[in-house]
Amino acid sequence: MRVVSVYIEHPVMQLNSPFHYLLKGEDYLARGMRVKVDFNGRPLVGFVDSVEEVEDIEAYQKTLDYQLKEIQEIIDTEPLLNEELYQLGLWMSYQTVSPVISCFQAMLPAALKPSSSHKPAAKERWVVIDDQQLKKEFEADEMLLKDFLQKCTTYRYSKYRKAALLHTEDRVKQAQSGQLRINPTPYELTEKQKKALDDIEVSDNNVVLLHGLTGSGKTEIYMQLAQKALIQGRQVLILVPEISLTSMMIERFRSRFGDSIAVYHSGLSNTEKYQQHQLVRQNRASLVVGTRSAVFMPFADLGLIVLDEEHDNSYKQDSTPRYHTRDIAIKRSQYHHCKVILGSATPTLESYARAVKNVYQLITLDERIFQQLPTSHLVDMNRQVRQGNFIISQPLAQAIGKRLENHQQVILLLNRRGYTPIMKCAACGEVLTCPHCDVTLSYHKDEDKLVCHCCGYSQSADVACPKCGSRKWRNYGIGTQRLVEETNRLYPEARIVRMDADSTTQKDSHRRILEAFRAHEYDILVGTQMIAKGLDFPDVTLVGVFNADGPLNRMDYRSVEMTFDLIVQASGRSGRKETEGEVYVQAYDVSHYGIRLAVRQNYIAFFNNEMQYRHSGFYPPYSYMIALMFAGKDPQLLEDAAFKAAEHFRLDDRLRTLGPSKLLKRKDESRYRLVLKCADRSYLLEELWKWYDQQTYNRHQVAIQVDVDPYILD
Repeated sequence: MRVVSVYIEHPVMQLNSPFHYLLKGEDYLARGMRVKVDFNGRPLVGFVDSVEEVEDIEAYQKTLDYQLKEIQEIIDTEPLLNEELYQLGLWMSYQTVSPVISCFQAMLPAALKPSSSHKPAAKERWVVIDDQQLKKEFEADEMLLKDFLQKCTTYRYSKYRKAALLHTEDRVKQAQSGQLRINPTPYELTEKQKKALDDIEVSDNNVVLLHGLTGSGKTEIYMQLAQKALIQGRQVLILVPEISLTSMMIERFRSRFGDSIAVYHSGLSNTEKYQQHQLVRQNRASLVVGTRSAVFMPFADLGLIVLDEEHDNSYKQDSTPRYHTRDIAIKRSQYHHCKVILGSATPTLESYARAVKNVYQLITLDERIFQQLPTSHLVDMNRQVRQGNFIISQPLAQAIGKRLENHQQVILLLNRRGYTPIMKCAACGEVLTCPHCDVTLSYHKDEDKLVCHCCGYSQSADVACPKCGSRKWRNYGIGTQRLVEETNRLYPEARIVRMDADSTTQKDSHRRILEAFRAHEYDILVGTQMIAKGLDFPDVTLVGVFNADGPLNRMDYRSVEMTFDLIVQASGRSGRKETEGEVYVQAYDVSHYGIRLAVRQNYIAFFNNEMQYRHSGFYPPYSYMIALMFAGKDPQLLEDAAFKAAEHFRLDDRLRTLGPSKLLKRKDESRYRLVLKCADRSYLLEELWKWYDQQTYNRHQVAIQVDVDPYILD
């Protein structure tokens, strides 16, 4: 009889070891297939880890502390994960301190997830012609039923079925793929680009950091490398951090390489994700463009991986398993013996430090293709406010007017959606907060609602102050809605479009907004950080950055780096073609080195300055960090668990233990955080696993969330 070890999906227990079940009969079952099993009287779905023949079941049973049960159902006919992806899941589980099953779930589209709540992929009905004469008549062996009925009446179709000349089958709906073609390069490469390509190709390092100014031609480098891989019959993966960037990248690669492209991002429906996944699985797509989760596509032979805008925090998953896409890409490149290109004008300090130490190959593009960098101006908003310019400074206002007169386009960036971030009672100063989270509610004028940007809670803005009963409120700060309103007031003839989380809720809205802006249907694009990077509009000659020093207020060790990145990336949207560009950066703390160096776009000076602070605080890249979050409804239980963990880790002299710190409530849950630092990543992981495996908390009471290499500590 066969014994099957299964990784089980369980909603409460954090299971990280397989459980064993009996398999009777001769049914085919292999590693990577899903099965339904009974676990404590509850039907659950699991992933098969191994299948072994056992002669003495009674003796085997004695080695277990639970009763062997039979597998209830075999869901798949073949493994969903090949051996590479299966081993990758096991590796990722250890590296992120996550349940193995959660790693497998992260790799698959919803229709294939090993989950008891999974929904099957959409199907379509096919006609299969069994009669040879009928095949000649319709010039096909099979076709979609809807296509068949266009060539044949319903009466004849019924007649053929009764005569057993054909039959129908329900098949999972598949996406159509086009042909791969290689079109010529649209322009002659610069000497810098040619040298970069040569250096990449001769490098023995499989990880290349391509540090290039905005507009220096990094995308063309990607295309040249992709072309060589595709000609060799290998596959290519292009990763971008935001959905908003996928349409532009797809357009570029499709114009060069045809329609043999799969697209994968969170904006697709479950059925569409499944279809794109199958295109790659069946080797019907040569090139994939996608966001974070596309890194798990089932490639057979990867020839190139690109992480564009590698600095972006969207590449870090913010739920279990909390992996970083860069780490997964590098691991997969080692298996497929291909190069990973990490491209950015503002690389993370960790990546640039590794490149300086030759852990990565450093390639630099320090010249723009068409123009020099835009002329940048730093505007002191303290002075502007005293002059009565609360939102748009006088210099920026004049520059916008000039661009509109010349029929050029403008991008205005404010990293805060809504109308105003705070509504305060005019009588007593009370601020309305979310009843489920310890955060203030933001006012959205379009809907006249107060919205929590953490959990999504909303309520009418027509409300009395809970403290004094007054109905008079004052708005503080600005959001994208307020900025659009002010811009409309100053430039009533201007055509303005907004792009933020509120205006892009509909399917394909990112693409529609950007295509309309590119077609010059709008003069001004107002948006949040999703418009700060990767976009290339030839008519944009002015960029305005509002509240540029706002991120500095975050109590996070990356706050200065994130501020620098945002300013540099946003500035790079201006003057990307022949017309010279300008940038106006509005800030209150104009003396901060991060702001000043960002305006000058001096990455090297910023890197050297910031590394000094990281070294003094023993922060990455000088240390490795793990953040432990304890979350639940019972504050006392959480506090006890957090302090007990802190006492445990403080006994180890090789670790630095910070906290535990009590954090703001989120979604009705109290939270405590503990941060561990160590110079040795392997040792840190080893010690954490020893502790983690001993934890027996019920997740409904105490959820322990582990974040290895946390990107943001908020």
